[in-house]
Amino acid sequence: MVSERTHEIGIRLALGASRSNILRIVLRQGLSLAIVGASAGLVCALIVSHLMASLLYGVRPTDPLTFAGVAFLFIGVAVFACYLPARRAMNVDPMVALRYERTSGP
Repeated sequence: MVSERTHEIGIRLALGASRSNILRIVLRQGLSLAIVGASAGLVCALIVSHLMASLLYGVRPTDPLTFAGVAFLFIGVAVFACYLPARRAMNVDPMVALRYERTSGP
């Protein structure tokens, strides 16, 4: 997503957007997808957990601590995965980004 939006990020930086605004934009978009994915995963896990009850030892099929731990771990990985490209986007030189042309696209 960041590489596709390099031109837009360059324009934002050239028009005076702060680097923290760029970080916020990239993180918000990436984390919104991660939160939707975690929510869908929790719902699916609740549905399937009763089918796997016989495979679990010492843990209830709907253990809230396990579900919350996995969801927070997933979101933590997503924060890290979004932060690296966001940090790279913050350091984009506006002049280089404005000259940037995509090789493929619509």
